[in-house]
Amino acid sequence: MESTIKHEKITRKRVLSGTVVSDAMQKTVVVKVERYKKNQKYGKYVKMSKKYKAHDETNKYKVGDKIKIEECRPMSKDKHFRVL
Repeated sequence: MESTIKHEKITRKRVLSGTVVSDAMQKTVVVKVERYKKNQKYGKYVKMSKKYKAHDETNKYKVGDKIKIEECRPMSKDKHFRVL
């Protein structure tokens, strides 16, 4: 009796929420994600932000929209998120 157990790697995809800051490219939006990080020395929380390029198939999101993006396989050199 041979057991054909298929081992699948279960990974959770990161879901981030942010604001669209650019929609000039075709099928791509730039999303600014802000978070708070605690300063190690003083204990004060500081707002930090990072920009991500995300795939927007329908070009429906415009500057100022609040959206959620999900991690996916790389679609280009620096685009590895897609709009939910």
